[in-house]
Amino acid sequence: MKKILFLLIGLTIISCNETDNSSFQLNGNAIGFADGTNIYVYKVGNNNQPSITDTLIVNDEKFNGTFPKTEELTINYLQAEKVKGNVLFFPENSNLSVTIYKDSIASSFVTGSPQNDSYRKYYTKMNDFSDQRRINSELFKQARRDKNTQLANKLQENNNDIVDQENAYKILFVSENSNSLFSVLLVSEMLNRKEISSADAAKLIKNFSPKVAVSPIAKKLNTSILSAKKADVGGVAPNFSAPTPEGEILALNDILGKYTIIDFWASWCKPCRRENPNVVRVYKQYHDKGLNIISVSLDKAGQKARWIKAIEDDNMNWHHISNLKGWNEPIAKMYSVRSIPATFILDEKGNIIAKNLRGNALDAKIASLLGD
Repeated sequence: MKKILFLLIGLTIISCNETDNSSFQLNGNAIGFADGTNIYVYKVGNNNQPSITDTLIVNDEKFNGTFPKTEELTINYLQAEKVKGNVLFFPENSNLSVTIYKDSIASSFVTGSPQNDSYRKYYTKMNDFSDQRRINSELFKQARRDKNTQLANKLQENNNDIVDQENAYKILFVSENSNSLFSVLLVSEMLNRKEISSADAAKLIKNFSPKVAVSPIAKKLNTSILSAKKADVGGVAPNFSAPTPEGEILALNDILGKYTIIDFWASWCKPCRRENPNVVRVYKQYHDKGLNIISVSLDKAGQKARWIKAIEDDNMNWHHISNLKGWNEPIAKMYSVRSIPATFILDEKGNIIAKNLRGNALDAKIASLLGD
């Protein structure tokens, strides 16, 4: 009987240990939150769509939850009921501690594992850079009010130095945190903001750990990098075709001149409309010498009349096409265009020789290619 009792106790202990080893705890402090407040736990799926996986209840400014351990790398976040903002965290099969401030979601944080600890360190450092830029900006405005040009210029240089330091820190963070899913997010953001080139992004992702490298988000980033490379200076411009305002299909390869400008714009884009007179002037001056332009509009369905009117109003007497899909324009995605106006200059073979030039810079480049 004692043997059987001993075995049952042993099995119970083993069973409890297995349960403990198969889950992790999320223990939170909810500073300023009333009892009964819901804290929603979200998981971001492979399709980049978040879904609620659990709802935790605040009691005496505390909440907790138990979650199954998994080898899957995921991005999660917490969102408090009726409060804007969220708190990012990364499940890593270890107990996590959360502090959420009702009056300052941005100051909230998660600790207890390498990814979450490194993310908190990153966020703290970026806040330091932000504070430096804010102070610099205030001093700059005061210098401008005082008409102290020398000080204003120095402060502007300081601000540029801070931005350079910030970018350098981001690259350092990615290099030192190859096993962090946040590093993937950071490289994606830097690539989208054009803070790094596709070549630099490709170098950074080579250092990702095998586990991070095979994650869906890393694979998606790799696809974006490959796409961006195609539209980089030195690459061959991907061919495309789309409807003209008259409804005919026109392809890039059909209109290549000695030099060709691909111009991404939209009738609703004020910076584009301000830039159009400069492009018109360049076109008038160099079209007879071999310059062609094809403009790709990011207007939406239902805006065709507005698109056509803008072409006429701005005297854009060159080739125009659009699928009228706004930011979902497939040609814009093909060229990794995330802001407009955007320009690509091609030689007669379709090689990209320059990009994103405006104003005097665009004029000077075309003059160097086609000027007398």
